[in-house]
Amino acid sequence: MPITVRICFLLYGIYIGDNKVIHFTRRGQEVGTGTILDHILVSSIPNRSPVPCTNCTPPSEGHGVVSSCLDCFLAGGILYRFEYAVSPAVFLAKARGGTCTLAVSDPDDIVVHRANYLLTNGFGCYNVFKNNCEDFAIYCKTGLLVVDQSTMGQSGQAVSIIGGPLAAVMSTPLRLVTTNVYGMVATAVGVYCASRYAADIGMRTDVMKVSAEDLTTRLTTGLLQVVEPNLAALPPTVS
Repeated sequence: MPITVRICFLLYGIYIGDNKVIHFTRRGQEVGTGTILDHILVSSIPNRSPVPCTNCTPPSEGHGVVSSCLDCFLAGGILYRFEYAVSPAVFLAKARGGTCTLAVSDPDDIVVHRANYLLTNGFGCYNVFKNNCEDFAIYCKTGLLVVDQSTMGQSGQAVSIIGGPLAAVMSTPLRLVTTNVYGMVATAVGVYCASRYAADIGMRTDVMKVSAEDLTTRLTTGLLQVVEPNLAALPPTVS
């Protein structure tokens, strides 16, 4: 049975059986933005061995979808299972994004087909906020794709990163309603949960079901464009 697996709330992939995980990377790197943010992200994930594994498939030229053995994917990290078709109550009870979705998973054979097809044909350019490893895993499981690429992708983790500060900003005007610190915290939490719920792939109206073949055709012809963010003006990564 293919399942979505994750490590440290950052790395996601599709376990297809036979000790294999297909996942999406930034040209072979598990995460990366090309900015100082990488220093924070990389410090939160397991250390990878510099020695190539004979059981893993390196990324093909031009795209970052790879096949790794489960041991290399974990690299000593803790394995978690991403949940699909959870109830609204369960979804909201999980305060951190990137752990579950309201969307329903497709049958196993379709999920495996999508993952294997994208392993050969790619999943476009890696974008930490719009097209990351969680977006890849959710697409493989559901076939759902955000139509408007100018908006946030499917990733619950990315929504959480933006949703926290957004909740603080949006709740600021409400300080006039209550000056009690507990009331302000409760308001911020409520705004954050509402933004997560509305942005979940299972609730959004700007998504459509797209086959893997149609997806790669759209990427090839330019009907669907996902580009890496322009980070030239940002400070370099600190190592």
